[in-house]
Amino acid sequence: MSETATTESTEKKAKPVYTWGVGRRKSAVARVRIAPGSGKIEINGRALNDYFSGERDRKAIFGPLEVTNTGGKMDVLVNADGGGPTGQTGAIVMGLARALAKYDTSLEAALRQGEFLTRDSRMKERKKYGQRGARRRFQFSKR
Repeated sequence: MSETATTESTEKKAKPVYTWGVGRRKSAVARVRIAPGSGKIEINGRALNDYFSGERDRKAIFGPLEVTNTGGKMDVLVNADGGGPTGQTGAIVMGLARALAKYDTSLEAALRQGEFLTRDSRMKERKKYGQRGARRRFQFSKR
């Protein structure tokens, strides 16, 4: 009886060891986990092609994987929140690059040279009082 219990526990699939990376762009935040696998990319429970309709957004995500030659070798699972498609894409790219750099430190130089680890600090400028927007003023009336 004890022998069957030990064989059952060894036969169960071992959980993959994930490496985490967090990326931010504009107001979007992406929590990315990677693990060695078949190369599937899943964003908020949906496949990459289902989540992003724009070709540019889909291609940008493969940037860090192409630079490090890890495309098709890593499973990528993403939780993206906030912002729009472009902001989320930038956040995913940065989070993926950070996770790859943490997974294998020898990849960091290539990722840094490709500027995947550099945070884009541009944010939306705040609206000012007495104006319609950040820079746009109300229409001027002379009389």
